[in-house]
Amino acid sequence: MKRKIINIDDNKCTGCGQCIPDCPEGALQIIDGKARLVSDLFCDGLGACIGTCPEGAISVIEREAGTYDEKAVMETIVRQGDPVIRAHIEHLVGHGQTDLYRQAIDYLKEHRLAIPDHKTAAGFLNPPDHAKPDFAGCPGTAARSIARGTRTGPPQPSGTTSSELRQWPVQLKLLNPAAPYFENSDLLVSADCVPFAYAGFHQEILQGKILIIFCPKLDSDIDGYISKLADILAIHTIKSISVVHMEVPCCSGVRYVVDQALEKSGKTIPVKDYTITISGELE
Repeated sequence: MKRKIINIDDNKCTGCGQCIPDCPEGALQIIDGKARLVSDLFCDGLGACIGTCPEGAISVIEREAGTYDEKAVMETIVRQGDPVIRAHIEHLVGHGQTDLYRQAIDYLKEHRLAIPDHKTAAGFLNPPDHAKPDFAGCPGTAARSIARGTRTGPPQPSGTTSSELRQWPVQLKLLNPAAPYFENSDLLVSADCVPFAYAGFHQEILQGKILIIFCPKLDSDIDGYISKLADILAIHTIKSISVVHMEVPCCSGVRYVVDQALEKSGKTIPVKDYTITISGELE
């Protein structure tokens, strides 16, 4: 059957092993100095290991692969103790895998094994009575409130801040790589949440730049984005690239796309990286 499964680029992998702890399922091992996928049955294709690879050597592809076997995974995991069991079931919760989560909990119950305290989320089985329900998953999707002081005095006049946008469209999927406004430009590649979080976006970050936005978590065609951005870089003279993303881990994918596009284009262009906190501060 064809399904999503991870792929490791041997040419990029340095064997650092940073991906191993993020695969509690046991699908990865370091063999002969390289990370290897040792069993299709153990790889759920969710890509938890991707974010910790400093070389961008791991990606998710679709290919013929054996069906993921939660029972076989649990047989491996339970031998590693409660911390690994907890990491695995929270991994399933974090990726919305309700069916696999239920299978894992049923396995523990059937074998009369203790269910470790773990975080859960809406739509999942209730955790043990002694566990505390909480959000488990990508920190970027955790609901939170941001305290703001009450503004005093007269309201700020509208229209006093000018837009610095120099072109349209701005979403990477809609851009034409041959558009003339790219030539001899400074690019700003931004996660699409940034302008809403950072009040000074136009004056402090966008000014004088051509804007490209996308979401590395929700947009599905990341390989297509890499190819299109590589075309933009290859066709035009680009003076500099600024990358701005939110502080949440999944948003670091913006820099990954830029780095991969630079490599594919064969260009050497200076890159500046900026992080915006969820509370709206520039780090």
